Amino acid sequence: MKKQDILENQVNKAYLALGSNLGNKIKNLIYAKFLLTKLGINILKTSSFYLSKSWPNKNFPEYVNIVILVQTKFKLIQLFKKIKYIEKNMGRVETPKNNPRICDIDIIDFNNISVNLKFLKKEIIVPHSRMHKRNFVLIPLYEINKQWLHPKFKKNIVKLISNLSNNDLRGIKIV
Repeated sequence: MKKQDILENQVNKAYLALGSNLGNKIKNLIYAKFLLTKLGINILKTSSFYLSKSWPNKNFPEYVNIVILVQTKFKLIQLFKKIKYIEKNMGRVETPKNNPRICDIDIIDFNNISVNLKFLKKEIIVPHSRMHKRNFVLIPLYEINKQWLHPKFKKNIVKLISNLSNNDLRGIKIV
């Protein structure tokens, strides 16, 4: 009989940032959430939909973003694979970095730990390496967890938001 690892069935919590700036953006995000649940990822909280300028190229279509809190038995790499599967299933194709996309899903936080892994040709960095500078992540994250603490910098969400520029704070709105 195989001895069961005590962490094997551990329930993990993660914050995911979802964004879309092609097609019916809100419908894309709703469908991405549906696919997450269909794959066994339980959504506990969802922020409002937020509209923001595309970054770094402001000439690209505006983004609609949300942040969700999920619960899953998947480990970090498994969750990453599921996310990439969903993006591809929704029609995302390889394009230059920061180009428009139907669906983008980033792991913002996983069990409140700081991790840097290599997986195939991808690098998984949690918390997301630039999330602390992005209004379209911080504002929706604040909406669903006003007490959130950055696992690497040990700064609370209020402090991170206060570091945003006035333009960043004015450049996002609820849809």
